[in-house]
Amino acid sequence: MKGNILTPAGWIFGEIHAGPDGRIARIEGVPVTPEGNDAPYVLPGFVDLLNHGGGGKDFMDGEAAVPVILRAHVRFGTTSLLGSTMTSPHDVLLPALQALDRACAQRPAGAARMLGVHLEGPYINPGKLGAQPDTSVIATQEELEQYLGAAPLKVVTLAPELPGHLDIIRMLAARGVRVQLGHTLGTYEDAVAALDAGASGFTHLFNAMTPLQHRAPGVVAAALAHAEFAELIPDLLHVHPGAIRAALRAIPRLYVVTDATAAAGMPDGVYHLGSQTVYKADGSVRLADGTLAGSVLTMDQALRNLVSIGLDLADASRRVSLYPAQYLGMADRGMLAEGCWADVAVLDRALSVRTVYVEGECCVENA
Repeated sequence: MKGNILTPAGWIFGEIHAGPDGRIARIEGVPVTPEGNDAPYVLPGFVDLLNHGGGGKDFMDGEAAVPVILRAHVRFGTTSLLGSTMTSPHDVLLPALQALDRACAQRPAGAARMLGVHLEGPYINPGKLGAQPDTSVIATQEELEQYLGAAPLKVVTLAPELPGHLDIIRMLAARGVRVQLGHTLGTYEDAVAALDAGASGFTHLFNAMTPLQHRAPGVVAAALAHAEFAELIPDLLHVHPGAIRAALRAIPRLYVVTDATAAAGMPDGVYHLGSQTVYKADGSVRLADGTLAGSVLTMDQALRNLVSIGLDLADASRRVSLYPAQYLGMADRGMLAEGCWADVAVLDRALSVRTVYVEGECCVENA
């Protein structure tokens, strides 16, 4: 792990030494301006908080699918992620969560770490499903208690305008679960009330939520006016670069996610997203009617896209690693410092992934 290392204090030229416990034992080096040499970039491993699958598999497919997905995404520099569920009936969702709980218990060799689960639905507005199946419901504390007991829920997406959801937000926030607003027809006022109740984020900002209009500012304006954190899909299909720039100026710790599907890292063809059939072609994945259905984005491409619209590499790195880790309250991932997990992505000068370490294990080594 040698090269231009991005540390919390800035760039140094040197080497990272991992201990036998998989954590960074020490970092040796001297301050550097990386533009002044041709050495590789050594960045914190990428942290993806909205990911439905990859390598032909979906997180709703069961426990055996998880290692396939984790190995598919580690090839692109993702060292940890949340497995994301789809809106589904209770008798489908509960066993899916139980399977993901078992998969979280141990990291497969040569794979990214699964940190927990992002429950994206079923507590969403049926008028803003996007590519989610039409099986949304109103949240109840009793049902959520079952889900909380079934798997480590780290993030829950819900529509704040639905009856009783402000109380649900208070309950989840008190349990340490991050609540995000998404798939919503809520007003600006609904969103502000949800933030006051303990919501802390926005699911794929701009997509599947009420837009900003000057007399009806919607959920988007609430995010731009009030959010410390929000997630966004930077595949340059879901959100125009101009809207990304606006969000970057307004939201201090805007971070990016892939919203990847089973089609990520796979050739064009027919795949599935939960119970839905989707089609990968021309760099996107869609339902039969043309609706965008997640993405085929990988985190290394997300990084390159941020750089392509004008971010410097250090800022882009924070938005694929540090800020998502901070959003989950993790102080030992998303940055390269002594005591942190040795989650490292080594990129060449074209920002292509060359080597990936997860908790000190070399999982990817490209020539």
